[in-house]
Amino acid sequence: MDGRGLVRSMKVFGSVQGLRTVRTAWRRRRTDAWGLPPRGAERARVPGPATDAEPAPGGGIVRFARSSLRISVSSGGTVFWGWDGAGPLPSYAVAGEAPEPDLRAVLEPDTDGGWRIVSERVTVAVSRHGAVEVRTPGGVMLRRDLPPRWWEPVAGGAGAGGGAAGDAPAGGSGGDAPVGGETAGDASVGGAARWVQRSEVPADARFFGLGGRSAGPRLRNGSYRLWNTDPKGSFGPGDDPLYITMPVQFVVSDAGTHLAFHDNSWDGRVTLAEGEEGAGSGHDRPGTSEVRMGGGPLRCWVVVGTPARVLHGWAALTGAPALPPDWALGPQHARWGFGSEREVRRVVAGYRERGLPLSAVHLDIDHYDGHRVFTVDRERFPDLPGLAKELREQGVRLVTIVDPAVKAEPGNAVYDSGRAAGVFVRDARGDEVRGVVWPGECAYPDFTDPAVREWWGELYEERLRQGFAGVWHDMNEPVSFAPFGDMTLPRSARHALDGRGGDHREAHNVYGLAMARAGYEGLRRLRPDERPFLFSRSGWAGMQRYGGTWSGDVATGWPGLRASLALVLGLGLCGVPYSGPDVGGFDGSPTPELFLRWYQLGAWLPLFRTHAAIGAGRREPWEFGPEVLEHARAALAERERLRPYFTTLARLARMTGAPYVRPLWWGTPEDRVLRDCEDAFLLGDALLVAPVLTAGADRRAVRLPRGRWYDTATGRAYEGPGQVLLDAPLSRVPVLARAGAVLAVRGEDGEPALEVWAPAAGRTGGGLVVRDTGDGWETAEIERYQSRRVDGRVVVERVTDDGVEAAGLPVRVRGM
Repeated sequence: MDGRGLVRSMKVFGSVQGLRTVRTAWRRRRTDAWGLPPRGAERARVPGPATDAEPAPGGGIVRFARSSLRISVSSGGTVFWGWDGAGPLPSYAVAGEAPEPDLRAVLEPDTDGGWRIVSERVTVAVSRHGAVEVRTPGGVMLRRDLPPRWWEPVAGGAGAGGGAAGDAPAGGSGGDAPVGGETAGDASVGGAARWVQRSEVPADARFFGLGGRSAGPRLRNGSYRLWNTDPKGSFGPGDDPLYITMPVQFVVSDAGTHLAFHDNSWDGRVTLAEGEEGAGSGHDRPGTSEVRMGGGPLRCWVVVGTPARVLHGWAALTGAPALPPDWALGPQHARWGFGSEREVRRVVAGYRERGLPLSAVHLDIDHYDGHRVFTVDRERFPDLPGLAKELREQGVRLVTIVDPAVKAEPGNAVYDSGRAAGVFVRDARGDEVRGVVWPGECAYPDFTDPAVREWWGELYEERLRQGFAGVWHDMNEPVSFAPFGDMTLPRSARHALDGRGGDHREAHNVYGLAMARAGYEGLRRLRPDERPFLFSRSGWAGMQRYGGTWSGDVATGWPGLRASLALVLGLGLCGVPYSGPDVGGFDGSPTPELFLRWYQLGAWLPLFRTHAAIGAGRREPWEFGPEVLEHARAALAERERLRPYFTTLARLARMTGAPYVRPLWWGTPEDRVLRDCEDAFLLGDALLVAPVLTAGADRRAVRLPRGRWYDTATGRAYEGPGQVLLDAPLSRVPVLARAGAVLAVRGEDGEPALEVWAPAAGRTGGGLVVRDTGDGWETAEIERYQSRRVDGRVVVERVTDDGVEAAGLPVRVRGM
């Protein structure tokens, strides 16, 4: 670090805290220097030719000269393959046991010395050199994973002087260098074989996923790191990686849709390149994906089908999304820096006096005593339970921030309890690993230990006693402030990894996921009759089992607004349906126009929450003038009118894995033009939302999927596929409804009702409705409705197992 870096760290963290971060960063480097074995010589290995195979239910084992491949197809059509004995378990992503194999799928010889498995939904072919090709039942290639390559430590090879950290292995190219960032050489230290897996997809394919990527949702050509990262301040579309990275690729092509998940939590990198049709000599150049990992198992799941079927299969594999309580689907307000009970009351009163709905207020770290987790500053918040009760009577819940780092200070009850129980992460010498976060020097619970998760979960009892109804996890990548290098724990830090043992290279990416599990399970034990409300800044594949997430510290500006939508869409395709941004951006002061356009976008996203940093401008709608207030009021009113529709989407997400917010190509993935549309989205099946993402715009082009669509503001009908130009005055953003759609709304009397958009002549429509059953665990019933034209009028009927019957709810017909 140079002098300018030191000065910058002082400005960010303060002089004393800045010096602490410098010492901690150097200590982290020293810890890794002796805590990880030095990197020595490596030897490259490939599978070699196939020798024989051993059939098993749903697949079998194919043996090669220098490796073996376990491959199987489940009864749902999901494909698994693992090299060198890697099986589906243990896994932090897979929920419960691995899927049952398809007993009708048989491993049998294929041409040219290879093998294949044929099932009802998918065919898998293994070449004689180890390429794995996934095909449609009709034989069309969806994905071809080429024979992998490993680099393994050579016994007795060179020690620390055996080569520079970034050197390529012998015989390799510079592109075969280790993965990672500033400490790239550490990725393959310590006896772990690093590997690379190159794959091909059809030339027309588009890539999505890889967790939360601010430049998405479509992933352009480039390299994407797999290492959950605090970007050291606010971020925009050019910043990568961010808080949630996942080795999950969602691939859409003419041949079909599939999801590929490399189940490995080590530091890695994915390099993507889209293909080109008719390239060069007239032959197609396939799209390519290259996954590089610094260690860990080489294993992969592939889920195929329509987008809806793919995410249903993904949820079956990794767990159903947690269902938020219904109040969490309403508008929420957060701020770092409320500072006192008086200010909280003032803000809530501001909403109430202006007739603006508000479901929750979120308290940030400033309500803690000295930023210490599970404490309260009694001077500024003398009666937090009383405040919570008072707000609850007004229909407003309190939500608390929870950070994982515990101030390492004797006399701090949480630290003393954790130290006595041995819950904190330790280094190779058995000493507690320390980092610097908001409270100062901190210790970190090892959430990969079941006993630690149980201990941590019990601590939430204090939060419940204070009156909090929900929790948001922050700083859980995990973060340790540092002016240089990765802001996290030493890679050599030891973790339990649920009995397997290992270090932070493997545990880092699942740390936030394991913390979310600890909190969720603790809340369930403490309040078994209520669904927990929890969302987490960091996580990994499977995090949806415990709650949702949010954007993190998105930069205030028009690029940050665009990144907000990209994150929600991308995370939804990775199985995390409940998310949203810091409306207005995290830092700075948005202009009235920018704030309003962000607010209008947020009103159509699952998590609708304003938030800002301490010292940033205000985020209350009335702070931007009377015109913005009135337009924000209209956005809030429409959100509340559609709350029953959001309730339905939340229930369906849990039942099917389908995200609330979907890309425009969701129902027509074969539409190549829609695959490239990133500035609009579908909300469920019924609505298309086209937010305004550029300054000064009062009209915008909207690409429509096939079918008839109604402008909900004017009632005018448009036919898709095609592009239309729609008015987008400051008062609203374009929203279109699919012809025939039936959706649940709140009627003028506040009671449930149905809204139907007239089907086109000769067509029918319909929709699903799932009603709110409270914030407990009651099973909800799916109600199915159909719409049709009869003698010039629109009829809506409920479809049951016994036939059709009257809708049973008030019906409003629109589009006639």
